[in-house]
Amino acid sequence: MEWEAPAIVLAASSYGEGGAVAHVLTEHHGAFRGLVRGGGARANLATWQAGNLVTAHWSARLPDQLGTLRAELVHPSAARLLSAPLPLALLSSACALADTALPEREPHPAVFGELLRLLTLLSLEVGEGERSGPAAYLRWEATLLTDLGYGMDLSACAVSGATQGLSHVSPRTGRAVSPEGAGPWRDRLLRLPPLFLDPALAGDASDWRDGLLLTGHFLSRDVFGQRHRPVPAARERLFEMVDRLAANG
Repeated sequence: MEWEAPAIVLAASSYGEGGAVAHVLTEHHGAFRGLVRGGGARANLATWQAGNLVTAHWSARLPDQLGTLRAELVHPSAARLLSAPLPLALLSSACALADTALPEREPHPAVFGELLRLLTLLSLEVGEGERSGPAAYLRWEATLLTDLGYGMDLSACAVSGATQGLSHVSPRTGRAVSPEGAGPWRDRLLRLPPLFLDPALAGDASDWRDGLLLTGHFLSRDVFGQRHRPVPAARERLFEMVDRLAANG
């Protein structure tokens, strides 16, 4: 059994003497692990950096085996962001979430497509990544939640049915609520930044922080809490960075 496809490197760890086990995400094959012979060698380390776009080739004698991975580097996303702390944190968090949240060998083309667009925005237009990267990242997290079956319903107010002016989300049901519908329960609800409703909006640091609190609630409770696992440390570091930006205005 074998396949070849464009792939995003999610993670790689050393294995044995000079080898590595890499985890990649493809559009039609989903998340796949494979043994990279010589992947731990200095000459190959750059290829297997999280966030890189590669052409991956996986092969195995039997379908359920670990198999072996080879790859040709197409775009070095990680290397382009070494001097851009916020875009690099966004890239690291997205790869860590996909690495730990997605089931193995289960196609999630929407997650792959949105992640590819996010990485392109961050690494090809670094300045634009600083401005609109966080909003694109938050929409990708929302796509991840939806694909895993934990999506928010932002179509109408859960109380009044209104479709305009939605401002909060119920932490219990994931449904949107308008200011009028929130009433005395407003303090118990999660703020819904407008950028989730209008893809043309980039928001500011306060919106990014509130957006991370919003999606983070459902990631922690539903995606990782169900498996009694913590949210990846890279995602926690991203929140801390954005929280500082919001605090500094």
